[in-house]
Amino acid sequence: MSASIMAEADLDAVIRQTARVQTKAVMAAAKKRQAVWAARAAKAKDKEAKARFRFLAKSTMENASATAKRLQNSAENAADAYARAMKKAMEEPPPAKKTAKKKADA
Repeated sequence: MSASIMAEADLDAVIRQTARVQTKAVMAAAKKRQAVWAARAAKAKDKEAKARFRFLAKSTMENASATAKRLQNSAENAADAYARAMKKAMEEPPPAKKTAKKKADA
């Protein structure tokens, strides 16, 4: 296999790596947001406000985790589809040239 074909075959790994980076970014942002809600809960004066902010902090992490999983699954599916498509393309014969037909028609 030539170097350019190997580089193309590794694109599915790039897709997976990019998703991992994005997943980490989503979770880091969620942790920051959770910290904001937790701080507000600590500063809240009444029980109801504390409970509401704690619930928002918990919900933030739960929803972010679910979002990160969906992001990762989508990337895995895309990478797998790309790898299958490239494998299929490598197995197919190259398209026939049509220049001979054009010359015959002229």
